[in-house]
Amino acid sequence: MKPATGITCLLLDIGGVLLTDGWTHEGRKRAAANFNLDLAEMEDRHHLTFDTYEEGKLTLDEYLGRVVFYQERRFTRAQFRTFMFAQSEPHPEMIDLVTQLKARHGLKIAVVSNEGRELNAYRVNEFGLDRFVDFYISSCFVHVRKPDADIFRLALDIAQVPAGQVVYIENTPMFVQVAEGLGIKSILHTDYTSTCAQLESFGLTNTDHVTHEDS
Repeated sequence: MKPATGITCLLLDIGGVLLTDGWTHEGRKRAAANFNLDLAEMEDRHHLTFDTYEEGKLTLDEYLGRVVFYQERRFTRAQFRTFMFAQSEPHPEMIDLVTQLKARHGLKIAVVSNEGRELNAYRVNEFGLDRFVDFYISSCFVHVRKPDADIFRLALDIAQVPAGQVVYIENTPMFVQVAEGLGIKSILHTDYTSTCAQLESFGLTNTDHVTHEDS
């Protein structure tokens, strides 16, 4: 169906919108407990190098070599990676919502996300994001991270859509503000119901959202 709303493209964050965040402090805390690691030391090392990993300038093995395997461990990299990936869980109601909006309004769907390459690939494949996402402006591919406004400019260039025809759904207030500064209509995602209401205010209606609220 062709859009009748003036909106032709949805930009979406992955972590906190479609899925849980991929590798959070809480996930690292669980990893430290599970593998008997010094959490404070792991956090210090993580914060010094994770941005570089997300920008696609390190492999996951290189990141883990700096953060975990800088000394001999009683567990393998494969075991740690499996635990790390297992921290990701879907938000099925949001995935369903975006899938339905794409079909109903003929929208282009693009991800704008700060994610490392291996974690990004796992999450896309494990949760079937390719079923409805048309293209990915992931930090690991474009070597720019939010809140750098250039990642949003790249998204607009790749989508070939003017900012006024775009809605961006994001759970981090600063990133919403950066997108809005470029003229992109943005929704600060806090929960499914309020995001549905804000989408409707832009003319992107989804008749199935009542079912989710009642279930």
